[in-house]
Amino acid sequence: MSILVTGGAGYIGSHMVWNLVDAGESVTVLDNLSTGFDWAIADAARLVHGDIADETLLDQVLGSGEIDAVIHFAGSIIVPESVSDPLKYYRNNTANSRTLLEACVRNKVRNFIFSSTAAVYGDPVTVPVPEDAALCPLSPYGSSKLMTEIMLADTAKAHDFHYTALRYFNVAGADPKGRTGQSTANATHLIKVACEAALGKRDHLSIFGTDYDTPDGTGVRDYIHVSDLVEAHALALKDLRATGESRVMNCGYGEGFSVRQVIDAVRRASNKDFKVLEEPRRPGDSPKVVARADKIRATLGWQPRYDDLDTIVGHALAWEDGLARRNRL
Repeated sequence: MSILVTGGAGYIGSHMVWNLVDAGESVTVLDNLSTGFDWAIADAARLVHGDIADETLLDQVLGSGEIDAVIHFAGSIIVPESVSDPLKYYRNNTANSRTLLEACVRNKVRNFIFSSTAAVYGDPVTVPVPEDAALCPLSPYGSSKLMTEIMLADTAKAHDFHYTALRYFNVAGADPKGRTGQSTANATHLIKVACEAALGKRDHLSIFGTDYDTPDGTGVRDYIHVSDLVEAHALALKDLRATGESRVMNCGYGEGFSVRQVIDAVRRASNKDFKVLEEPRRPGDSPKVVARADKIRATLGWQPRYDDLDTIVGHALAWEDGLARRNRL
């Protein structure tokens, strides 16, 4: 059988494709290449250039009878942009996911892994935040992902359909083998932006909010290495195929670092200083979001390999340096 990876040319998706190919899986990637790159995809995977909103194309891909699972990454991910352009997020993340889900049911694809987010929790009362915490998104991005989680649960009740929704915390780092990494232009991920500033690709880095109720006043996040994250997906796929049990689980390490701590880590790794500006808070940002991550460890036997901030930053910086040289060619 084969696996369809939507958004498989993007940051997390391309890491997932390499993980699956390394494990001997047959992989088809569906990506419109709006933010992804065909060169980031493992050569052994098949690329279908198209959009998950295209029902005819989905039926062509899923109707072959060869695909038994979908891992769904395609969507928009920038929280501030979702505040200024909410309808884009409800189209790309919610409406298009609904189209994909309907195609899966129509073509009898039973297993589905969804790229969700800790943004569904909003500003959690309890930190570390467990999966059964109140779901109160602060942004259209978080709301768009929560709506898809609701659709997944309802679809599973009505059809022979099983899913795992993985709520990501802050994904960072790059493939330790240097095969892929965060390559999107104008990305907003803190560690990537800091690495770009350290390498002179940006003239400064901005801290958005320095008056939060945190030890140093800046936002605190749980940073998870992208390779550990995709391994969690691989284990979730194995679990779905074996048990058919639908699950919702956090993907994080259970430890938080502030914006200033991340900046310090990038300065250590690069041995370079860079300009940092302090700016007002952004709409939709939470002061502190850290995972309670015992469920995924107990359920899937997930054992992170790269749960160290300096390791995450080191891999991200190495990728960013290589990307700069690639782009100069």
